[in-house]
This record gives sequence, C-alpha cells and structure tokens, in this order.
Amino acid sequence: MVNPAATTTSARTRDVLIHALASEMKLEAVSTEYRGHARDLGRRAAESDDIDLVVALGGDGTVNEVVNGLLHHGPDPEQLPRLAVVPGGSTNVFARALGLPNDAVEATGAILDALRDRTERTVGLGLAAGTPGTEDEGVPKRWFTFCAGFGFDAGVVGRVEQQRERGRRSTHALYIRQVLRQFLEEPHRRHGTITLEQPGAEPVTDLVMSIVCNTAPWTYLGNRPVYASPRASFDTALDVLGLSKLSTPAVARYASQLLMSSPERGPHGKHAVTLHDQTDFTLHSKVPLPLQMDGDHLGLRTSVTFTGVRRALRVIV
Repeated sequence: MVNPAATTTSARTRDVLIHALASEMKLEAVSTEYRGHARDLGRRAAESDDIDLVVALGGDGTVNEVVNGLLHHGPDPEQLPRLAVVPGGSTNVFARALGLPNDAVEATGAILDALRDRTERTVGLGLAAGTPGTEDEGVPKRWFTFCAGFGFDAGVVGRVEQQRERGRRSTHALYIRQVLRQFLEEPHRRHGTITLEQPGAEPVTDLVMSIVCNTAPWTYLGNRPVYASPRASFDTALDVLGLSKLSTPAVARYASQLLMSSPERGPHGKHAVTLHDQTDFTLHSKVPLPLQMDGDHLGLRTSVTFTGVRRALRVIV
C-alpha cells in the first residue's frame, strides 16, 4: 500500500519502486485515499487467506496505520502477513531503527535481498489503551511501533501538525520552533501533573512529560540519531523517560544531553526518571494532556495504560 502524499518520494519514484517489487512477486498496489485507509487495508490483509506480505510505502504515520490494521484482532506473528517498510516520510524512525536505509530506492533493494534470502525479524510493539475506571476507559486500543509521548513532547507534535495543516513543510527547523513555543506556553513545566504507576512499585509522581520508547533511537535530527532511552529495543518491552522539571536551566541541560546522546548514554540527572523493559504501567494526569504515538497527535487524555508486547509482528529486514 502506498501513501501518495509521502513526503520524500515522487510519483515517478513510487512507480519505479512498485515495478521493482512487482518483478519479484505477485503484487497489488493500492494508494491510500483518506486518513485511516492504510489501517483498513492492513486489517483486510490480516483477514485474508492469500496475503503473505504487506509492503508499506510511506512515513511513520502510514506504517502505524498498517500495523494497527494488521493487529486489529491481536498479535499472531506466525499467522499474520509479514510487513515490509519502504521509507517515504520525513523521518522514518521505524524503518531506520530496523536498520533499513533511509533512501526509498536503497531500502527497496534491501527488502528484495531479504526476501530472496528469507531473512526476517519478529519485533515487539507497544500497546496503549484507556485506563479502566477512568473517563478514558472507552478509548480504543492503539499499537505503536517506536514511541509514544504524554505531556510536553506530544504538545510539540500537535503544534507541528497544526502548522502542516496550514501548508508548512515538515522540517527540523519547524520542530525546533514548536519546541520553543511549547516551552514558553507550557503551564505545568515547573510542577508536573503526571503520575506513573506500575505493579509492585512505588508510583513516580509530578512528571511534566513522559516518553515511552519501544526502540532506540527515539528520533532523528537529519542523519543524527537521538536517544531518549538508549537501552530500548524491539526485543524487550517498553522503556520510559520521565522529566519532573522543565525550568529554563533544566530544558537547556536535557536538550544538550539529547543532542549529545548515544547508544551508551541518554538524558540523566535528578529530575530525570528512567525505566527499562516495562511490560505494564499507567500514566495518570491531574489535568488533560496531549498524547502522541509514532508522531501522530491523538488529542487530550487523563490516563493511558501501556503494555509492552514482545514478538508481536514479523518484519522483513
């Protein structure tokens, strides 16, 4: 399935990629026509008896929709179609975290090689749902492939989406401007409203923001990987980075740490909380806060329950 609005691929390039894939397999190319169409197509593929592979050509949002369609009835990696991702968005975190090239043509070549060599990987995914007994109880479950955010970073994603709806291009400069605006207008940056609860542990209170990672890196600035939770992996459950203070000095410190982060070291300090390989936990807020998953703004929530699901989906790498 192809997102015709993919940021970094032209119509001609998409035709070349589809032709290359069709030369090696029986392929039906379908272009998405509306938001949620890729999810519907993924669900149709999962319910079909004769589809073995789904190829998603697009950005992280398209991939997220496809994954949610494939896993509509739950994870069953041995029975569900496999997934191959051709990066066509502005950042392509999931594809790059899998080790695929960020160039669509090169990634297509790598996928064709993997299909010939019969190489694949079964990855873990994150699942978020409304918390039972809260006003968000009825919110539908949603899978995410590489990250979710509750609070500050989700607010930034929402601002970027608003700018894109007004015709602005998705650039790193646009993100940086929206980070600054979110910081200046954030009413809870000194006294956080988020509490993290997990079975058998004391709650972590007064968080301003929380980033949930299913892999590392968390994102990319151009070709530079940024690590919020360096130990996060597709082979484990979920990692969490929580910050309890976003004063000007704290923001400067943590922004610097993120820019200088590496697979060995991420943000750290007395206002940073890091958790590794968490299977089940809940984030509550005293006030409604923005939520994002895989870079898609999902509106305001007061409580979200997260589950790390190991070995959820087979991908071609």
